[in-house]
Amino acid sequence: MSDVPDHVGVIGGGRMGAGIAQAFLLAGARVEVVEAGDEAADVARGRIADGLEESARRGKLTGDVGDTFARLSLVDSATELSPGTGLVVEAVPERADLKVAVLTAAETALGPDAVLATNTSSLSVTELAAALQRPARFLGLHFFNPVPASKLVEVVVAPDTAADVVTSARGWVQALGKTDVVVKDSPGFASSRLGVLLGLEAIRMLEEGVADAEAIDAAMELGYRHPMGPLRSTDLVGLDVRLAIAEYLAGTLGERFTPPQLLRDKVAAGELGRKTGRGFHDYP
Repeated sequence: MSDVPDHVGVIGGGRMGAGIAQAFLLAGARVEVVEAGDEAADVARGRIADGLEESARRGKLTGDVGDTFARLSLVDSATELSPGTGLVVEAVPERADLKVAVLTAAETALGPDAVLATNTSSLSVTELAAALQRPARFLGLHFFNPVPASKLVEVVVAPDTAADVVTSARGWVQALGKTDVVVKDSPGFASSRLGVLLGLEAIRMLEEGVADAEAIDAAMELGYRHPMGPLRSTDLVGLDVRLAIAEYLAGTLGERFTPPQLLRDKVAAGELGRKTGRGFHDYP
């Protein structure tokens, strides 16, 4: 098992970015989070602090919360990342143009041996790599929500990704206490492609009145031992995120990924799942 890099950058302080930052802090790294604006930075800092406190309560933190939190810093731009950073994980929304902008900015700030990674759940790692000067030092690291509790990270390998980068990335994932699954760059990789397809069919069943949401989820949880049914899973991921992924996969893999109208209607109504308190289920 490899140690994580001494210095790790995370671009984006949302739920995923904060979770990734927390995971690397728990593993002993110094972490810089890129989040523009004082308000957004304060929210990101609060998320990470709360996450570390929860890890301490669960006995997952070795050492003091304050000492661990002291290894966190925030910067306004990817160009401000420390040149000695060994790994930068981009965790901004699923927009290729936005990801390219922050990845190319980060690349200019880093040394030639640094590794860049995208946390995309569906976009082409190969196409993102094409915008970089050092595509051999780039790959996908697809973390899952909630990051601290999830055991899986997909290591997504593009055609130009160097073999030693893949080896290092697998070691880092294992050092986080997680399991790596190596997949070839392909739309949706392994997890999103299978998970989204199941989720979309569950939404169609709900739309057609086959069963209610509780029954559909219970069928998969009890009948197939899924820890979470496909509609609860969609609520956790976010209906807006799942819609964006489905639209991308429909465009690249075909009509079997066409989003149901019910999903579009709920997103339009602002019912996005757990983060808004209502999706296919209600949350207090």
